[in-house]
Amino acid sequence: MNMKNIGGQAVIEGVMMRAPRAWTVAVRSPGKEILLQKNDLAELPKILKKPVLRGFVALVQALVIGIKALSFSAEKAASDEEEKPSSFSMGIAVLISFVVGLGIFLFLPLYCTKLMGKAFESINGNQMLFNLVDGIIRIIFFIVYILLINTSRDIRRVFQYHGAEHKAVHAYEAGVELTPENVKGYSILHPRCGTSFLLIVMILSILVFSFIPKEWSFVWKFLSRIFLMPLIAGVSYEFIKLSSKKINHPVIRVMTMPGLWLQRLTTRVPSQDQIEVAIEALKAVLLMESCNAEADNV
Repeated sequence: MNMKNIGGQAVIEGVMMRAPRAWTVAVRSPGKEILLQKNDLAELPKILKKPVLRGFVALVQALVIGIKALSFSAEKAASDEEEKPSSFSMGIAVLISFVVGLGIFLFLPLYCTKLMGKAFESINGNQMLFNLVDGIIRIIFFIVYILLINTSRDIRRVFQYHGAEHKAVHAYEAGVELTPENVKGYSILHPRCGTSFLLIVMILSILVFSFIPKEWSFVWKFLSRIFLMPLIAGVSYEFIKLSSKKINHPVIRVMTMPGLWLQRLTTRVPSQDQIEVAIEALKAVLLMESCNAEADNV
């Protein structure tokens, strides 16, 4: 069997699964029924499949699909008494989160490093040291952010569905029958996870940002970091793609360990009914992918 590259995302009371030509969302309703949404995914032009560029394109696609999946899950997981958010309101919420994220994970670390540079001249005098301190602060902010949101019961449930998504994908990649009994034995950690991707982005940014001239003003340093993020995301995507294929290589295994450690904060052991939701989403996207392949051969 030709294994498809399957990825996913935890949503509110459910899981989104994505294949090259389709994506699906499965959500557990308040009535305990599993509701499905199925969507085709247009094939990208060849130019957008080039290395590095495809990573940034995949990130944009993931954001768009993620908003749609969250909107569907929020609507279907809400009870009749609760107000159901629209796609527009979900989009605005994600946009606000994106802007706040830029402030917390780009602006604040840079500003804190600038202040530290006034106290310690060696930081301002060495570009690599400046960006190393900036990167360490950014990673600390990220870990603290994850720890804080872990205090929310709703987020902990999302993290359980994140674990269910990983277990289902592991089972599929192992070629076993997709049943709750088979799936539950697999790990909640996966090397191709978005959490690992974000950590790689932050580590790689330390090196890439070192090429920004230290003579530039604070504003230009901040703006240049934003403009360099697509390049960093693209290169990080290539590393994730390579590491998932070469995971048994000793060097690759060591390099992926920090991302797997961090995933212990963003995944939790799921219940059987959560695993069932992930399986339904995965089965649906695999069926759609199979139908698309058959249509191409007609």
